[in-house]
Amino acid sequence: MGSYRKEKKQKKLPDTTKDELGSYNYRMFNLFNRKFKITEAEPPNDVKEAFAKFSGGQRYIGVDQFRKFLVLHQDMVDCTLADAQRMVEDFINKRHHASKCTSLGLNLEDFFHFLLFDDLNGPIIPQVHHDMTAPLSHYFIYTGHNSYLTGNQLSSDCSEVPIIKALQRGVRVIELDLWPGSAKDEILVLHGRTLTTPVPFIKCLKSIRDYAFVSSPYPVIITLEDHLTPDHQAKVAELVTQTFGGMLYYPESDFLVEFPSPESLKHRIIISTKPPKEYLESSGIKMKGCSPVGKNSSEEDEEEEEEAGLEADDRQSDSDQDDEEFDNKSGESAPEYRRLITIHAGKPKGALTDALKVAVNKVRRLSMSEQELERAATNHGMDLVRFTQDNILRVYPKGTRITSSNYKPIIGWMHGAQMIAFNMQGYGKSLWLMHGMFRANGGCGYVQKPDFLMQNDDEVFDPKRKLSVIKTLKVKVYLGDGWRLDFSHTYFDAYSPPDFYTKLYIVGVPADAARKKTKIIEDNWAPVWNQEFTFPLTVPELALLRVEVREYDMSEKDDFGGQTCLPVSELRPGIRSVPLHDKKGEKLNNTRLLMKFEFL
Repeated sequence: MGSYRKEKKQKKLPDTTKDELGSYNYRMFNLFNRKFKITEAEPPNDVKEAFAKFSGGQRYIGVDQFRKFLVLHQDMVDCTLADAQRMVEDFINKRHHASKCTSLGLNLEDFFHFLLFDDLNGPIIPQVHHDMTAPLSHYFIYTGHNSYLTGNQLSSDCSEVPIIKALQRGVRVIELDLWPGSAKDEILVLHGRTLTTPVPFIKCLKSIRDYAFVSSPYPVIITLEDHLTPDHQAKVAELVTQTFGGMLYYPESDFLVEFPSPESLKHRIIISTKPPKEYLESSGIKMKGCSPVGKNSSEEDEEEEEEAGLEADDRQSDSDQDDEEFDNKSGESAPEYRRLITIHAGKPKGALTDALKVAVNKVRRLSMSEQELERAATNHGMDLVRFTQDNILRVYPKGTRITSSNYKPIIGWMHGAQMIAFNMQGYGKSLWLMHGMFRANGGCGYVQKPDFLMQNDDEVFDPKRKLSVIKTLKVKVYLGDGWRLDFSHTYFDAYSPPDFYTKLYIVGVPADAARKKTKIIEDNWAPVWNQEFTFPLTVPELALLRVEVREYDMSEKDDFGGQTCLPVSELRPGIRSVPLHDKKGEKLNNTRLLMKFEFL
């Protein structure tokens, strides 16, 4: 095993072979062969015991008995006999079994392999099941940052492709930075004051139109970072209206008293940006931090201010695209542009405490950087929670994240922030957490916030308050399988099969943070661990279970073998198949773990 580990990460070698008896031969230094038998995954004792219990000790488990197993053991209390029959038929079709399975039921091998099918026996609730009729401010919303970038923040290409990929994944908030082009009426999307190559605005709009609802019927929000003159704004309004037609929603009134619900906005597209300066002033809102056309005073300028030592209360907190302004050289700004704005972004003049004051009969959106959020959470945590009950808070990455890395999203979620804007084109553990959160509620891109964040009593939720444990999650890791189908046989080790172990993390409020690890199973493509772990939770509603499989190496960094992240509040009790994903969050074709979840 480990002492022979060299030449890792190379593709399958010519001298590594699989013989007809089901074993792999590894050629050692061109001197001799090492033969390792391929072991197929076998049912754990818990699976055998469940089969024996619900089959009544018989060789087959019938549909009625199978339904009882689903109801009593897997906690699928609403499962009907017809549901159980359909699941058995779906399983048989996937396994290409003989017809005897439909009449006699499932034998132990069938039963075990059913449990390994994640599309039939996955770890979380697969359908939309949250109340979707509350205002938008009552939901965490899957949000992208600089959605048009293909790579880093300084020199990568701008393209409609990452927008399409984000929408296919279920992202519901797309951000576009708008700049005038060299030709008249030309509008480009690019990251200003960088070397990024632009993409035409109309190309992005058409991609949003064509892919907005391929993965979710719930509304897509386009946040515009506007660097345009009034004439160009009028052109934006024209392109948006022509491209989206009846898909576009905008309110009849100037300001919303309450945001509409995701249910009422199904298959609709809405615009969020800051209305022009003189429009806000005529409405009694004084703005500061205005900058002329062509000056990007968004994240980058804010980062310069932060490096200069300015505190959050000393400057405009609603930066990013919200402090974008233009000189109104033509006198009157484009009314058709203002009319299309559904979610108004902007802040009253003054300190952060003033910005977080809840206005009467008017809802809006506030943006702040990840650093501003940390300071606000430290000094004004309960004010943030109160503000986000009716209004929307958007958090974006600091400007120094030029590699398109991301930050920890849990701080924002703890304080009710709906839009945690992430660089979706990157990868890393923070992005895995984002993927995990939005696997909830059927992956529709909207996750209803916990009730405690919406309590509007005399005292709102205090994220700093120490809470008692209210629930304990028990996790059992049985086994893993599928790596030999998804990876070349020498991917992990040129001289022997891999040595896998699994790491489990709870990510949530600080009191709930935990990490556990299984033992290492040596030289086995189908490791069996059979280990159980418990996680006491004070705020299970915000907890995520992050799972990562690594391959042990004595001399080098342990290799990555797959990962997933699951919202604890969505976990389905019972024995479940947990599919693993690669570093970018793409699901591996065959690799999965068999695990058991139980709440105490």
